[in-house]
Amino acid sequence: MVLVVDYGSQYSRLITRRIRENEVYSEVVFPDDKVDLSKVDAVILSGGPRSVYEEDAPKLPEWFQEYKGPVLAICYGMQLIVKELGGEVRRGRGEYGRTLVELSRDPIFEGIPEKVHVWMSHGDEVVRLPEGFHPIAVSETGVIAAATDGKRFWLLQFHPEVHHTEYGDRMISNFLFNVCKLEKNWKIGDLVEEKIRHIKETIGNKKAILALSGGVDSSVAAVLVHRAIGKNLVCVFVDHGLLRKNEREEVERVFKEHFDMNLVVVDARKRFLEKLRGVTDPEKKRKIIGEEFIRVFEEEAKKHDVEFLVQGTIYSDVIESAASGKTTAKIKSHHNVGGLPEKMNLKLVEPLRDLFKDEVRKVGKYLGIPDRIINRHPFPGPGLAVRVLGEVTEEKLEILREADYIFIETLRKHDYYDKVWQAFAVLLPIKSVGVKGDARAYEYVVALRAVNSVEGMTADWSRIPHDILDEAARRITREVKGVGRVVYDITSKPPATIEWE
Repeated sequence: MVLVVDYGSQYSRLITRRIRENEVYSEVVFPDDKVDLSKVDAVILSGGPRSVYEEDAPKLPEWFQEYKGPVLAICYGMQLIVKELGGEVRRGRGEYGRTLVELSRDPIFEGIPEKVHVWMSHGDEVVRLPEGFHPIAVSETGVIAAATDGKRFWLLQFHPEVHHTEYGDRMISNFLFNVCKLEKNWKIGDLVEEKIRHIKETIGNKKAILALSGGVDSSVAAVLVHRAIGKNLVCVFVDHGLLRKNEREEVERVFKEHFDMNLVVVDARKRFLEKLRGVTDPEKKRKIIGEEFIRVFEEEAKKHDVEFLVQGTIYSDVIESAASGKTTAKIKSHHNVGGLPEKMNLKLVEPLRDLFKDEVRKVGKYLGIPDRIINRHPFPGPGLAVRVLGEVTEEKLEILREADYIFIETLRKHDYYDKVWQAFAVLLPIKSVGVKGDARAYEYVVALRAVNSVEGMTADWSRIPHDILDEAARRITREVKGVGRVVYDITSKPPATIEWE
């Protein structure tokens, strides 16, 4: 296993992903976490926002003195190693963004040109290396960009894990296989079978319950646990009336008919719409939906003799919500079932908690889940309630449902759905004047939104060809009663968020 020590870098997760993409297992820990060194083959120290000379700056982990294997230290990690081993770091001019560096011959740079552009983000700089170290890369401003002792330490002042660094993937691969001599051991098939064995051991002959949304994470968690315990898994799908067109029918078809699961569908449309009547504030809408969902789910769970609650928590959730330095970090619960394990005295099972989203999708494909579910775009927990701006009514939901369906089907028709990260329609709380036939029309405005992103932290609006947008807009204004105008949102994140509410 490759251990990534997180010093607060926004890229720590990315390092772990890059390693796993090379089919080598990796985990993220914090500097004061306890570690079983018998399982560690290599250590990577991440970057971070601090200076090594700050009084309370993060230090090397306690266990680092005992660890004798290879180390790759990035940015802050490099400066920390230099300082701890007797070199000198001081405040410099700083290098930020794309920077040209010149590389020397070294196993970590095998197969890479002598000059490459890398991504820098540092204010401090190394001015004197520890004894036994030598530079293997220098930036265009003369700063030491990489160094090694040729034995177990490789230090990079730049970030090889970000796509802005040319040949960054190759550098990480070289470290894993040229320097550490690791073997590929992260196979999806083996992983799935191991997880099924672990779930069987954990749950045994007892019953478990899962809130199935039809999204990627809950769907993969459901099929994985079903493989292990069969009908002892109770999947609860709550139809709160805020779903996309045909969503309930598709979930029933896939999970009840295709996978023969113990699926319970709860029709709670009336009670959710009643609770949302007159509410316009988006945060209030979210809170009402979350609390009502818990009530519905809890009512259903009491009808079944269950001991375990299955959740689709994934690794990015674990890392994002971890309190630095605490091994018992609080995990970000699914918005729908937060707090349920404690309230209902259920034991929590999270079969996907060590997987990133792309790995979850690979597991889903391995398990035979249809591509239409595995490759679905992200969908907000509160559903269409946060895409109907203002008060949510049945009429508005039906208008939005049809408009959204037409937009998505148009993208699929032109093989464009999988080229964007997320696409959807929004019903605006305004009407505009138009002409239909020979008569004046005064109807709703629909905004179409499509973005490209990796993790959703930042996003760029998608440059969908005009003929596709034109087709979608024409169909929506022609086929959806009550819509007279369609606009396309060309705002990136930041400054906007992906969702409108």
